[in-house]
Amino acid sequence: MKRLFLPLAAAMVAHLPAAEVPAVFAGLLEKDTPVRAQIGIVMPPPEIEKYVVKVEEAARKNPEWFKEVSAKAKPGAPLPFDEKLGITKEEYDEYLKLWAAREFKPKEDVALVLRQSGPDQWSITCTGTAATISTLRYSAKEDVFRSPNGELKRIDDINADPSSILGAWTGHEWRFEEENTLAKIKENIAVGQYADKKFGLLVYRVQEISSEGTRLLDKSLVIRFALGKATADPSSEAKEPATKPAPAKKR
Repeated sequence: MKRLFLPLAAAMVAHLPAAEVPAVFAGLLEKDTPVRAQIGIVMPPPEIEKYVVKVEEAARKNPEWFKEVSAKAKPGAPLPFDEKLGITKEEYDEYLKLWAAREFKPKEDVALVLRQSGPDQWSITCTGTAATISTLRYSAKEDVFRSPNGELKRIDDINADPSSILGAWTGHEWRFEEENTLAKIKENIAVGQYADKKFGLLVYRVQEISSEGTRLLDKSLVIRFALGKATADPSSEAKEPATKPAPAKKR
């Protein structure tokens, strides 16, 4: 029965009525076209660590102030200079230079494929560590993603500052949040492209924190892929610095 079912399922998908790629993926991914991509992390030079340690110490000494100033900062961007940061103005300026020298460090090569899995259902099939994303389904009609956790609803579009951790990029984002007596779950997915339009981005994060504050799950993926080069090898440009954008607030 199983051997008969799989070909039948494949045939049903193959005979779905043709549909245009949803607007949120237009210019980024083409239907049924494999794209080589890389999971990576953006890292500044290691010399920045000595300043990070000082700022972390300042944050522990004055947590209320640090929380307040972080809330006012641009998402993912360096905090503005303040003597309370625990570093001098000269050190802060050096921090900014090191921050601007950050690079995208590839960790794993993966493949992405945008597929239509129903009349109004799309998915991004991912390989390797990114396979978690394959469980999400996008409805163009409702403009939502659905995951095993629940429904990710559209939130404000992204227009990241050049100084943010990933650099200047724009995109669309969806979020699911749920809290019960046992835990709080938060799941986000975003798709977009860098300002220079050389690379597309797929960003995913899922977190689960217990009611006692214990982190049960925290998985983050930043996936970069070349635009207009479905068969290109992303490793050929893996060391390109992030678009130029000091203690930073996470998005």
